[in-house]
Amino acid sequence: MDLISRRAALRGAVGVALGATASRASLQARASLPPLRLRRGVNTFPWFSLTREFPAPRTDYAWPPFQPQRPVPTASDLGRLRQVGFDFIRIPVDPGPFLAGDAEQRKSLLGGLSEAVRAALAANLAVVVNLQANPATHYWTPDLMTGSPRAPAFAAYLDLVAAVAMLLSRFVGNRVALEPINEPGDACDSADVRAVRLQLLMKARSAAPSLTLIATGGCGSLVKGLADFDPAPLEQFGPLLFTFHFYEPYLFSHQGAPWMREAIYRSLNGVPWPGSAGSLKLTLESVRARMKREVETAAADKAAAYAETERVLKVYFEARPARPFIDKYLAVADRWAKRHGIPNEQILMGEFGALKTDQRFAGAAAPDRARYIADVRRSAEAFGFPWAFWNLFDGMGIMDDRTRDLDPAIIEALGLNAPAG
Repeated sequence: MDLISRRAALRGAVGVALGATASRASLQARASLPPLRLRRGVNTFPWFSLTREFPAPRTDYAWPPFQPQRPVPTASDLGRLRQVGFDFIRIPVDPGPFLAGDAEQRKSLLGGLSEAVRAALAANLAVVVNLQANPATHYWTPDLMTGSPRAPAFAAYLDLVAAVAMLLSRFVGNRVALEPINEPGDACDSADVRAVRLQLLMKARSAAPSLTLIATGGCGSLVKGLADFDPAPLEQFGPLLFTFHFYEPYLFSHQGAPWMREAIYRSLNGVPWPGSAGSLKLTLESVRARMKREVETAAADKAAAYAETERVLKVYFEARPARPFIDKYLAVADRWAKRHGIPNEQILMGEFGALKTDQRFAGAAAPDRARYIADVRRSAEAFGFPWAFWNLFDGMGIMDDRTRDLDPAIIEALGLNAPAG
């Protein structure tokens, strides 16, 4: 099918989804509505994440489903975020409890989400709500819900998208947006990725005609996924933003991350930013020292992990990554925007950051982390991309879970105002 025929067919599908009475003129009018304007944001994981799921074979959650000890932002926290210069928050929401619960439980959960949005708006913060499935759960996984249009729970997920879109549409003033999927699939572009994206946006748009929606490419929302993303079939879904995530190079941003599948990351530490700020010798010494303290891994597995770590670190230090490395990646998103006539201000870098050093992780040293975050932020702003830092809390956060103090070095790296004393 040629491009013109394909676009015509997709427009027809959109028209059916929105109702037979929707005219082409009305679709064009809606597409011309301005999307939500964003500039500098922060993710608020685990506000609606970190669940209390029952073990298999059960597929449900304790009630209430979210861990009570998890850190969540208070009204005061939200006010401080606005004070230092953030203008929006991105709220990741685990859809599992919404789908596993009964009608009354879902109503309660949607009510809680509504209150969170209301609290952010009261602090003069715009809101992006992102449905972010948890791949670590044993049942309500991304594959179950959005792995393909044939996924067992995809129809239920579509209904949840409609419910959340309808909820958000009740907030007036163009201050909220819905991102219906997070980091889809490993494929950068496939029939399944395209079909899932199209159906999610159709469902959200039919429920909320003027709500800003956010679309992402495949490949886990990496820049490459955006580069391989043809936005033409979505031209009738305005107001619309696009998004990608940025954590390159992962050897720096995810050093020591225990959730990474590759064994090299677990003992990785002492990786500098920029690459010229340290040496292969010193970093390998740090890796060996951390491996020595780790007693649960067999010696043979440690040796294999060390050999692979040494190999990839040699590549890292030979490349000497610095700000130009980041610029080169983000230039891919910039070229994509220009190729498709999309203003850069409508492309959100929805996540970026780096794991910090603490007793639990072997993350980046504080000065290196601050330099990296500053370089990514400056590069994004130079290209005109709005951004959302990952994260408010946890090992990649900027706010202490207990004292609620903001990290002044990272606030400075983000180009924000110094927190009030």
